[in-house]
Amino acid sequence: MSTFTTAQTAANAAATEGESYGAFVRRQFRKSSFGMISVWIVATIAVVAIFADVIANDKPIVCSIKNETRFPVFVEYGVTLGITTWGAEFATADWKTLQYDWAVWPPVPFAPNSTDKNLVTLKDRAPSSKHFLGTDGLGRDVLAGIIHGSRYALSIGFIAMSIALTIGIILGAIAGFFGGVVDIVISRLIEIVITFPRFFLIITIVALVEQGSLWLIMGLIGLTGWTSIARFMRGEVLRVRNLDYIAAATALGYSTPRVIFRHVIPNAIAPVLIYAAFGIVSAILFESALSFLGFGVPPTVVTWGSVLQAARSSTASWWLAIFPGLMIFITVSAFNLIGDALRDATDPRLRS
Repeated sequence: MSTFTTAQTAANAAATEGESYGAFVRRQFRKSSFGMISVWIVATIAVVAIFADVIANDKPIVCSIKNETRFPVFVEYGVTLGITTWGAEFATADWKTLQYDWAVWPPVPFAPNSTDKNLVTLKDRAPSSKHFLGTDGLGRDVLAGIIHGSRYALSIGFIAMSIALTIGIILGAIAGFFGGVVDIVISRLIEIVITFPRFFLIITIVALVEQGSLWLIMGLIGLTGWTSIARFMRGEVLRVRNLDYIAAATALGYSTPRVIFRHVIPNAIAPVLIYAAFGIVSAILFESALSFLGFGVPPTVVTWGSVLQAARSSTASWWLAIFPGLMIFITVSAFNLIGDALRDATDPRLRS
């Protein structure tokens, strides 16, 4: 039974027993132990990503200088964004050398790009009580890089997938709803885009740009990853468009955009969103692979892939491969398990 038909059958079964489809899916999802554990893992990574600057930074969270209380981490945000100039004189200061009345430091007192000049030998750069996960060849703390890298990993995954979902859902819905020539044109476009080797296409475009950026990587991953979503959406809309409530909306004189965006897409999108979990995994792996090969984000941006890339030049530094590789594995596995749990939750055959 396909994902499309199982989702609709599950919805009908839930409605028959007086339970909403959303409640049915949530109840079924909670039965998956691995799915629930994965949700908590992703939530934890998200919290770490949001508060990365407070967890790992070479600036105090709050401190007192000459009896004046300052919030260096948050002041840096304001100065960088141009919101405030209060404390701007400290924006480029070496916070380690300032004289404090008192200061509260982050648990990891290192920024992802701050370097420790005192580390000379391989043994100095290995994991220790000062650098829990060691440092790279430049003396940058690996734990700080992994903490801040979680922000980029999730941002790339969600933003790139949002771009792909937007394009895929709209084009798939238009192709399925109108059919005929419109369907043929969009279907041929999907087939043309699929024929391009996605990974090598992204590498080629990034290589042609003098200075890559995080937004460029997100955009390229999103703009090349919508085809499967469009095909999923087209197939579901082909089924939904013949249902009674769509005919009723059309008979009432609703405009075509209103019928598509208010009635067709909301009732056809559920199976497509399951694919989004796997798409986030693909985006994270793409960025990691690009950074590992040296085609990813700029050198000043520390991601899990860029930490892995540093391991290529120092094969004896095992910690540069183990720890970021473990984070990629955990994150990718969590999203895959969430996708599997969502797919099972929409299957009416598992309904007790």
